[in-house]
Amino acid sequence: MFSSTTLRSYLHLHFLVLIWGFTAIVGLLVTISPISLVLYRTLFAAIGLGAVIFFKQKSFKTNATDLRRMLAVGFILSAHWMLFFASARVSTASVCLAGMATTSLWTSIIEPLVNKKSIRPLEVALGILAFAGLYVVFRFEFDHALGLLLALASALLAAMFTVANSRLVQRIDAYTITFYEMIGATVFSLIALVIAETFGWTGNAPYLPETGDWVWILFLAWICTVYASTMATQLMKQFSAYLINLTINLEPVYGIALAFLFFGEKERMTTAFYWGTTLILLAVLLYPMLSGSIFDRGNRKVSDARKGT
Repeated sequence: MFSSTTLRSYLHLHFLVLIWGFTAIVGLLVTISPISLVLYRTLFAAIGLGAVIFFKQKSFKTNATDLRRMLAVGFILSAHWMLFFASARVSTASVCLAGMATTSLWTSIIEPLVNKKSIRPLEVALGILAFAGLYVVFRFEFDHALGLLLALASALLAAMFTVANSRLVQRIDAYTITFYEMIGATVFSLIALVIAETFGWTGNAPYLPETGDWVWILFLAWICTVYASTMATQLMKQFSAYLINLTINLEPVYGIALAFLFFGEKERMTTAFYWGTTLILLAVLLYPMLSGSIFDRGNRKVSDARKGT
């Protein structure tokens, strides 16, 4: 059995994934380049988080080693978002979200290596099932190959920063972690934008937002990042990085449905695409049934945390 507190946390996680399912759509609604979008998103997120920490009277203090680690994770996060928005821009929101569902496969490999634990066959098997679904998508949606490859690279980076955060959050407040990561992401994005503009890699996409872009930029910064990312980092105290990323695999379901509402026929894909996406989502649903450890692991972490207080 599992506690009502753990169940609420798990449902909260799904609500956060629903919010993230909208981010690929936002990337298509704005006029600026993906790099510029990440720069503004992270800049305003850092400002928002700084205000939250100040008014909640939380501490900005951290040691030099952890500061370097959080800034480095911010670099990874920035690159992840750039690739994510670029994937949606060169293909479709649906293709981008389907590629992102392989995050659990990368996590099943990276997390045990970082934590020096044995790789769990079940997690690898379900990750492979998700990858099989991706193969079906890739095979019949070759016109979107570039977008899918960018999404795969973005998923790899997502696995890396999630595993890193799952370690940091055990000793540092989630707001503090996200604040310094946003600073690191802003610096990295600014450098990337200067380089991209110098060499003309952004094409004709402007780097200054139009009036209508600001609503979506602030939505990304304050809802998807200040709120959603911070709360997801907080939930890592209860759930493993693998479970977090496996749940995030549901992002294509929410995202594809929302994409249909916003873009209609433009987001309609082949039947094979939906079969492949179904395989990916099957991996998500099978994990709690086969492992039976989602809520048990959450209860153990909550219990351990209470013992430490």
